[in-house]
Amino acid sequence: MSTSSQPSVTLTTIRDYIRWAASRFTQAGLFFGHGTSNALDEAAALVLHTLHLPYDLPSGYFAATLTMDERERVLALIERRIAERKPLAYLIQEASFAGLTFYVDERVLVPRSPIAELIENRFAPWIEPDRVQDVLDLCTGSACIAIACAYAFPEARVDATDISLDALEVARINIKKHHLEDRVIAIESDVYSGLDDRRYDLIVSNPPYVNLNEWRGLAPEYHAEPRLGLEAGNDGLDCVRRILRDAHRHLKPDGVLVVEVGSSAGALESAYPDVPFYWLEFERGGDGVFLLTAEQIDQHKEIFQTS
Repeated sequence: MSTSSQPSVTLTTIRDYIRWAASRFTQAGLFFGHGTSNALDEAAALVLHTLHLPYDLPSGYFAATLTMDERERVLALIERRIAERKPLAYLIQEASFAGLTFYVDERVLVPRSPIAELIENRFAPWIEPDRVQDVLDLCTGSACIAIACAYAFPEARVDATDISLDALEVARINIKKHHLEDRVIAIESDVYSGLDDRRYDLIVSNPPYVNLNEWRGLAPEYHAEPRLGLEAGNDGLDCVRRILRDAHRHLKPDGVLVVEVGSSAGALESAYPDVPFYWLEFERGGDGVFLLTAEQIDQHKEIFQTS
């Protein structure tokens, strides 16, 4: 390749590099689903982050010329995204959730749950926000849900639990990053095992829920994430069953349980046909998130305990 045809010479503007990256990503057959849904959005996120520019950059700036150093850094990251097939969030060690930014690496899942929309709306109308004093985030990972809840409920203590010590290290990085050490507590716990008899106004969880066969067929980008945070047995319900089984011991009388089960929603309804799961709807897309009240859980606790 002649010097004059090298990308760093022929591509000059922000727009050029976004277009180039999108074309390369499409050609390489990359998978998108960790914060973006298509090659163009992924390319824009990569280029703008590398240039330390906001994602809502005014359109007039897209004609700006990159320095040679900036061009080389952008091109290097584009090639890493293609060669390594890891989510972009791992390569830049940053992800957005509920309007907040978080540190992430391969020890935790990349934040992407539709539960973010619920948190931004303070779980209205299912709870009275000003009365929330205790929140539990089960299977916290990066602690993105726990931290977003702490912002949504400024008077509440939030317990962020995970069985993975590696994940809890990342959670504590983010708790410190957001200066919430006095209200968000990272706890090693296998579901409820580390919580004694503590009760909560709100229990929220994005647990592992991918069934074994589905996990085996996932794109390489998903296999870059910790299996512990994704795969949950033959029907995807190994962890969800345990959450339901003992939820009545940890919810306050007026509390609610919110759990994402994604593609295992059908399996859940088949496993508990008599339970009135309320499936939440989202304006920004997403599904497979149910809500149960403490009263409903208490009414069906025998079913949950014998399943």
